[in-house]
Amino acid sequence: MKFVFIMGHAAMAGEGTKQMTGRRAGLRLAAVVGVTTAVVLGTGLAGCGNAGGTGDDGVRVVATTTMLGDVLGDLVACAGGRTTTLMPIGADPHDFAPSSADITAMVRADLVVANGLGLEEGLGDAIANAAKDGARVLEVAPELDPIPFAAAGHDPDEADHEADHEADHEATGEADQHDHADGTMDPHVWHDVARMATTARLVATELGKITHDTETFDRCGAQVAGELDGVDAKIREILRVVPAERRILITDHHAFGYFAEAYDFTVAGVVVPGGSTLAAPSSADLAELVEVIRAAAVPVIFSNTALSADLIDTVAAEVGTEATVVSLFVGSLGARDSGAETYAAMVQTNAQRIAEALTR
Repeated sequence: MKFVFIMGHAAMAGEGTKQMTGRRAGLRLAAVVGVTTAVVLGTGLAGCGNAGGTGDDGVRVVATTTMLGDVLGDLVACAGGRTTTLMPIGADPHDFAPSSADITAMVRADLVVANGLGLEEGLGDAIANAAKDGARVLEVAPELDPIPFAAAGHDPDEADHEADHEADHEATGEADQHDHADGTMDPHVWHDVARMATTARLVATELGKITHDTETFDRCGAQVAGELDGVDAKIREILRVVPAERRILITDHHAFGYFAEAYDFTVAGVVVPGGSTLAAPSSADLAELVEVIRAAAVPVIFSNTALSADLIDTVAAEVGTEATVVSLFVGSLGARDSGAETYAAMVQTNAQRIAEALTR
């Protein structure tokens, strides 16, 4: 029996295969290497013993995104198994296409973990085919109390704009290229650390069923979730300095709804409409965003390290000389020495950059 969990955004193309094995203190610092199929090398957590797996090397888990790969690598290594991450560092989860080796890895895995809710647009067919070939698939985002795009702390005017935008497409019969598979629910759950802690517990429960070793996986799941709870508390402390009137985000696309909901921010506008990086804003969209930024009086645009900065720079130039652009890690962990080598480091670096930008 096999499971598949899908989740994530990624940014730079890497080549290679990485494996999550080894040791770490706290949330591990992992070096991610790439070659077509990325297998993240991770470390285990202190206090967890080895569990009997489904093969000589223990249980085999495949994760789609680097964020999932990092968190699940700790969980699985704690119990003596192996984790393979399909997306390399820097890949965009919306358009990542699997190789034949990636497909083989999914079919051979005991569990495949995906984000779901349409995030991995280029992996949909491959995951469906892997499931037909016997892989057990579990998409985590639908299990994490997902929110609609318009409910993620967005400005009401922005929500109305999105509704009008969708209505226009329905009236003309055009397909909206940046909609996710279900068209309404936000898949970017990893920007709320508490939801990722729940993910660790969910996956641990499934692995306990697969291996018939619920005791070990419950213990390892609780260990990883507890560490993530600690990271969540650190983020709240980092963001505490941002006054209520400045907790306004302008981002490259609708990826920070869960962050806004969890940490009491408002997403007032986006450069690329919708929740995918594959869309292209119209001149009217950009003109409207410029007015939103000016009205919000917080001229900071948070960009995506995985995307071209051309559009962001254009908007910033239109806003005026006071506008600043701050890069965040959105859909992928960062490379070595980036400050975002692990999931824990990534979310804390993002929080620090947001806090510094909004308190200048």
